[in-house]
Amino acid sequence: MSFRFPSVILLMFIPLLCIAQADHEDPVQEVIEYIADNSPEDRDYSEITERLNYYKKHPLNINLLTSSQLQELIFLSPLQIEKFIQHRDESGTFHDILELQSIDGFSVEIARWLANFLVLNPPELFSGISLNRAISRGEHDLILRVGTVMEKQIGFVSSDSSNAKYSGSPERIFARYRFNYSSKIAVSLNMEKDAGERFLGNGGRGFDFYSANIFFRGKRLVKKLVVGDYSLQFGQGLALWSGLGFGKGAGLTTVVKQGHGLSPYSSVNESSFLRGTALTIGSKSLSITPFISYNRVDAVLTGSNAISSISISGLHRTPSELQNKNLISQLVYGANAQYLRQGLLFGLSGYRSHFSKPFGNSDILYKKYDFTGRSLTNVGLYYAYSFKNAYFFGEAAKGLLSGSAFLTGVLASLSGKVSGLLLYRNYARDYHSLFNQGLSESTKATNERGIYAGLTIKFNPKTEFVSYFDLFRFPWLKFQVDAPSQGHEMLAQLSHNISKKFKISGRFKFQQKEENADEASVFGGLENVEKQSYRIELAYKLNDRFSARSRLEISSFKKGITRREFGVLSYQDIIYKPLSSKFAGNIRFAMFETGSFNSRIYAYENDVLYGYSVPAYQGKGLRTYFNGRYSINRGVDVWIRYAISSFLGQDEVGSGNDKISGNSKSDLKLQLRLQF
Repeated sequence: MSFRFPSVILLMFIPLLCIAQADHEDPVQEVIEYIADNSPEDRDYSEITERLNYYKKHPLNINLLTSSQLQELIFLSPLQIEKFIQHRDESGTFHDILELQSIDGFSVEIARWLANFLVLNPPELFSGISLNRAISRGEHDLILRVGTVMEKQIGFVSSDSSNAKYSGSPERIFARYRFNYSSKIAVSLNMEKDAGERFLGNGGRGFDFYSANIFFRGKRLVKKLVVGDYSLQFGQGLALWSGLGFGKGAGLTTVVKQGHGLSPYSSVNESSFLRGTALTIGSKSLSITPFISYNRVDAVLTGSNAISSISISGLHRTPSELQNKNLISQLVYGANAQYLRQGLLFGLSGYRSHFSKPFGNSDILYKKYDFTGRSLTNVGLYYAYSFKNAYFFGEAAKGLLSGSAFLTGVLASLSGKVSGLLLYRNYARDYHSLFNQGLSESTKATNERGIYAGLTIKFNPKTEFVSYFDLFRFPWLKFQVDAPSQGHEMLAQLSHNISKKFKISGRFKFQQKEENADEASVFGGLENVEKQSYRIELAYKLNDRFSARSRLEISSFKKGITRREFGVLSYQDIIYKPLSSKFAGNIRFAMFETGSFNSRIYAYENDVLYGYSVPAYQGKGLRTYFNGRYSINRGVDVWIRYAISSFLGQDEVGSGNDKISGNSKSDLKLQLRLQF
């Protein structure tokens, strides 16, 4: 490759000479990057960030918190939660937050993260609920954000083809309001307009997307109540899991799902949520969650007025996208019953989905077993059981007139330093569920069989090794795969905390799948597709104001007998976050070169609060971004983010309506937050 990175690679090792004692960066950002590492680039993490920031501002009582509250922190595995509860039961009350480091299975990093959300003696919460107390003591949080691509995109330029012209302005506009009262009552309102969508002018009626809810949390018969938009997460995600979900990653935490049950929906993702009302009632051991939802959803129709597909992009910019907006209605109703006692969890979910128009048959062979008709009934039976140093879990789900899906596994602490996970899954090719986020290699848990094995070794409190191997097979055809196929994936990562101020980690990832041969291939049939990546990262503190992070990553892609292509990304982050300062910010300098889209490299980027970016670095060029926050006074903060990518050897950037003439693309975001 002609592009070299000597200056950036050198920058990775210079800070080793000037490290000083200090803490790490914001734990919320660290947790998000940890769980976002292997997720799609368009995933919205505001739901989790909002939850973590709330518990950071209102920490939980370490001696009173429950296992369900620990699950909400997302980064703890079921075994770590069990070890925490066991340690507190056997050793008595905690007298110091630092005791977290002595719990079996807790690394230094996990203990540090958890410490940010716990407190020994929390302030006394308000007892009872009254309108006057809620008004006078409730917390209000308002965020206004606007962003735009600075260069002119072709979709905003007049064109002879009406379908190629965006109907609205290039600005992205977002407004978010939250009201919280003593963790008992919460009100949520999200409003969003994507780039290219209409707003107030040109026939627009304000924001393109609205989402709102009122949430009540009680301690007696009614545990939870939501009116408005909500999500339901039960079992291992095979039958009923809406909202945000995760899969394979650099750790075992995201593989074993820990359902939060009923939650108010707070994301700006315009799909995968329910709209109506739901409540959870019951006792300490038994809970029942009935729910009903009615929503308009985007869809593409066939010539016979049947549903061809559900659109989940949430984009309504062109005439064709506007035509598909809210085209059909979806009614969902059902209930969940769950029993929890002495380490045993047992649950049953059942619900029915009905559409205003039927899903039609497809002439495409790989879609032969797709869902057809107006109505679908799903049931799911799941369990989890903690026994000594092992956590057993699983779920069986079925569509009433279609196939079934099954998943079972065990997470075990093999010793004080070694823990392992073994999971088996079997999803029928005709299994249908509209709220399906079970662990899978594909987008949904269908047409797949697999065995996943993960291992974590803590050589000492500072050194950890994580690896997994996933073997999978697809019994039926898939998109761009015209025959049954198979593949495997593996990951190995070693991280070491040299001190409280310096961490180094290295990772290797390999994936092999089968796809249709290229048209130019003389062999035809299926060909092996191999993807590999190698990463080394350093995170360190320069002093009590500055910290830094350096990464070098190499990717490779090979299909069949074609020549292997490579990609390289190297970046340097500088983070400025002094104590008691009105200003904080971070900046990145990145250099990248990839052979094509196939060898692209994803990397998490810091963003404004509740705004996230995990772009694909591809092509050949440089990327820089600056992200800053300034506190004008108590309760008033402003953010600014500017990012620019410059590409070498290109005279245009992007494709379709997003195409830009020139070799650079820049993005600007401004955000205002008011707390009162």
